[in-house]
Amino acid sequence: MTPMMKTQHAQYLDNQFLIAMPTLEDSNFSRTVSYLCQHNAAGALAIIINRPTTMTLGNIFEQMQIETPSQQIKQTPVFLGGPVQQEHGFIIHTKDDHVWDSSLPVSATTVLTSSRDILEAIANNEGPDQYLVALGYAGWGAGQLEQEIINNAWLTSPCAPDILYNTPVPQRWDSAANQIGIDITQLTTPAGHG
Repeated sequence: MTPMMKTQHAQYLDNQFLIAMPTLEDSNFSRTVSYLCQHNAAGALAIIINRPTTMTLGNIFEQMQIETPSQQIKQTPVFLGGPVQQEHGFIIHTKDDHVWDSSLPVSATTVLTSSRDILEAIANNEGPDQYLVALGYAGWGAGQLEQEIINNAWLTSPCAPDILYNTPVPQRWDSAANQIGIDITQLTTPAGHG
């Protein structure tokens, strides 16, 4: 992963959830909640957090020839992070004192890492306290995400670590919207735009 230059600006939505509106019918994003890892003038990068694949970390470790004694770690689900670069793994995780080979700080408490060393540490039960492993990511070009938000394709809400790591997957879409007081299942297509 080659991180884009990090720019902090009030309009950027790093460390927020991107919640698909019920009217968003794109099969890549229908009823998804994504974690925005990077958003700046060049575009945006997010990881979908509620689309588990049939793969587990055990499958990934087997492909990468990484050994782990833990059956629990082997059973950890792997998510479909988005339609871009699905052959690459991305790990959203809690920040700790370890410096990984390829990481992008997202917030004071959350990091996105895409290097083998973190998977080896997880396999040895020496990884971050909490993590989510995904294949691929969702990406937007300059101004594209902003336009989609204006067009009512997405809601945004602050990231809640409990939703990111602990909430049962089928409840993440509703829970992300509920934290800003919205029952997403009750939303309908707006009457029109001016």
